[in-house]
Amino acid sequence: MVLTLDQILNLVGKLDDTQSEDPSRERFRRHLSDYVKDAGQLRDYIEECLRKAGDQYNRALQDLVNYVGHLLEFEVTYGRYHGVAGEIGFDGHWKSPTGFHIVVEVKTTEAYAIKAATLVGYVDALISEKTIPDWERAMGLYVVGRPDPDVRQLENAITAERRTDHLRVISVESLLSLGEMMNEYDVGHKDVLGVLRPSGPTIDPLVDLISGVVAQAKVEDKAGPVEVPPVQVDSGHKPVYWLTPVSSEGDQTAQDTIKLLVGQHKAYAWSARTPGLKELKAGDWLCFYATATGVVAHAKVHTRPVEQPHPKVKNPDKYNWSFQLESPKLYLDNPVVIDGALRAKLDAFRGKDPTKAWAWFVQPTHKLSQHDFEILTRQRD
Repeated sequence: MVLTLDQILNLVGKLDDTQSEDPSRERFRRHLSDYVKDAGQLRDYIEECLRKAGDQYNRALQDLVNYVGHLLEFEVTYGRYHGVAGEIGFDGHWKSPTGFHIVVEVKTTEAYAIKAATLVGYVDALISEKTIPDWERAMGLYVVGRPDPDVRQLENAITAERRTDHLRVISVESLLSLGEMMNEYDVGHKDVLGVLRPSGPTIDPLVDLISGVVAQAKVEDKAGPVEVPPVQVDSGHKPVYWLTPVSSEGDQTAQDTIKLLVGQHKAYAWSARTPGLKELKAGDWLCFYATATGVVAHAKVHTRPVEQPHPKVKNPDKYNWSFQLESPKLYLDNPVVIDGALRAKLDAFRGKDPTKAWAWFVQPTHKLSQHDFEILTRQRD
């Protein structure tokens, strides 16, 4: 039986920096080392942390992010949960077999101002005590759980302090995608390190490109064709069921986008590269997956996509194919969480281990069976 994060935390106790013979944090990290072998299971735990509030989940998130570093084949030194005088306050220190060092700072959200100088100071201190050779072989990495629409605040701070060669920003989602690519494909540690060290402060666009291509290939290769149920609508069209991911765009969160477009205007928009663009028809059904949250809405397709930007779309140059919806139903405050127990019920995971990597199921737009659509939209137990 696979334990949930809550069950594990209840067993190990309160995570803190207390010095004792067998502290709770070491029991938690030992459990991860003994029982968590791939990024798919970590994704469940991390998403559980991001859905819940409190120090226990913030501290668990810090350890889980560090454990992703372990899966990426870094030698990981866990940091303290709270800084104290006389000790360097990093959240994690990852050492590559190549001799390169990454000093990690984990942030649940960017809602509060973050000073880039703090992370720079951690690296400087580690260089001073000769744990790290120099800045040529080091970088600071911010790992953000819920990137704020104003993520440019952090990017701008890095740029303003002329630290673009030394500091990077990556979302937990993208970091997990790197781990899943290592699990599932011929991607090695040096490939990951190459992704983490590009020019420019933000890593996500490159990871999104790679993981999106890989995920779509996996849907087509592993999931196979989805059998469309022979259900008739008035037009005679047999409805096809789809899952489409929604992410933050500019100053709009995924939930804001769903509320505005799907709820208020009964419309949605895709880019020209969205899988299924040429197949989507009136009478089909869409469910909307908000990254790291779950399925938050579904609706019936009322018109085929046309190459015409919707006036309420945040990025009309990119999402320039729009279509109308009908019968929208939103459950933003009560999303359908795609955890291991739910995945085990889905046709898409038949014959697969639901605890293994599963980003391929939620990252690209793709077809679902009617059975899976009804489970994901709470129309079937």
